[in-house]
Amino acid sequence: MLWRMAADALVLVHLSFILFVLLGGLLLLRWPRLIWLHLPAVAWGIVVECLHLGCPLTPWENQLRRMAGQAGYDGGFIEHYLIPLIYPAGLTPQIQIGLGAIVVLLNLAVYTWLIWRWRNKA
Repeated sequence: MLWRMAADALVLVHLSFILFVLLGGLLLLRWPRLIWLHLPAVAWGIVVECLHLGCPLTPWENQLRRMAGQAGYDGGFIEHYLIPLIYPAGLTPQIQIGLGAIVVLLNLAVYTWLIWRWRNKA
């Protein structure tokens, strides 16, 4: 049961990281120093999506699930947990590039707004 809980906790960490990549720029309004964590996280998210790389957390989660006596799953976190919620069909390279573009555009909008706001405060 401990291994299963660890795998489930890792899923929450994984999801939290994805949300931080997508929406973490908004946290900079309150904690501007988070920029040093957010920018590398965004870069990682873009690279993983656009180059179709696997996240290192997925094999780790699968290993924990096997240790708990559960079956691991094929594919990555997004394919297993998020795509079934968002898209009825499987993940394609075009969808991955689209997801990467969403990350870029969303963060570009947030950072543009933050820079404008910071400049107007000074």
